[in-house]
Amino acid sequence: MNVIVILIAVSLLVAISFLAAFLWAVKSGQYKDTYTPSVRMLFDNNEKKSSENEK
Repeated sequence: MNVIVILIAVSLLVAISFLAAFLWAVKSGQYKDTYTPSVRMLFDNNEKKSSENEK
């Protein structure tokens, strides 16, 4: 029975630490813009190469 109490206490401690880490990430702006990084690779940033090819 003592093992169950210890396991519950440890699991609650781990859950609270993960919740604190998640709240810190949200508060610091880690999840502010989740759409732009996924489509950034689709933008063409090679403007110098295209202007050199036109000459």
